[in-house]
Amino acid sequence: MRARNAVQTTEPSRKSPENIVRTAMKNVDFHLTDTIVVHIATLEGRLAPDGGEMPVFDDKKSFHLEVDTAQIQVGTQALSNDLNDYVFAKPDAPLKKLAITTQGDELVLKGLLASKGDIPFETEGTVSSTPEGQIRIHTLKVKALHLPVKGLMDMLGLDTAKLIDTKKLTGITVDKDDLILDPAQILPPPAMRGHLSSIKVENGGISLVFGTAVQKDQRVALTSRCGGRNYQLFRGGVVRFGKMTMNDTDLELIDMSPADPFDFSIDHYQEQLVAGYAKMTKIEGLCVHVPDLNKISQTSKRPAR
Repeated sequence: MRARNAVQTTEPSRKSPENIVRTAMKNVDFHLTDTIVVHIATLEGRLAPDGGEMPVFDDKKSFHLEVDTAQIQVGTQALSNDLNDYVFAKPDAPLKKLAITTQGDELVLKGLLASKGDIPFETEGTVSSTPEGQIRIHTLKVKALHLPVKGLMDMLGLDTAKLIDTKKLTGITVDKDDLILDPAQILPPPAMRGHLSSIKVENGGISLVFGTAVQKDQRVALTSRCGGRNYQLFRGGVVRFGKMTMNDTDLELIDMSPADPFDFSIDHYQEQLVAGYAKMTKIEGLCVHVPDLNKISQTSKRPAR
């Protein structure tokens, strides 16, 4: 039987409401890369193409997530990996060998000041959201060479903007002694664009809340039609995955082991789908039962795209 939804389609009009791909996620450990993982407790929003006709799962730069509401946690190891492998990954980046830990409700950042001869430094600071939905890291203490940096800055004639040259970075600016981070730019694609309403340090990482209760009430919530407890679902519009283009999308990726979070990688989704199975619904949707990434054989994983 050939599914009406899974056939080649003509170019969609992205201006038309019926071509919007709505998405919802619940209890997903989402691998942005092999080393940068964010835990999505809940998320509702849309997939939006970036320059192309439609979101293509095989090219994570082809789309971004327009987030209406979400609760997301990022652990300190993922934060450290993000800083080293993405934010400060360029050879001429001013900081390197960064490691983040937490201390109460504060973030502690250690690393090397590469632009000043690999001087070791340490900072302690608090996090908050700005009215514009950015992340503000307010510096409380700074040490370099185990000395208070304020004295070191006076001695060397430096200020924060010179100490960390953000012209070489994306998504980071300086406001006096504070760093301002754009949550849509400091994580690898697919980008998550939405209004950050709150952020706090807890449970060995940071917790981010996007959107408001009012926004959530304005839209009918998407729920699983396949009985999934942990899942990603996509409805409406057009998406492409592998050799399939799905029109009027009705697709759910469901965790086969719901006792723990759905461990999912956008770079390895095909291997996960191959290791699972799919069923068609009565309304011609697809319920795809997917094993966790950490439960499939390492030999079946291809290098990250």
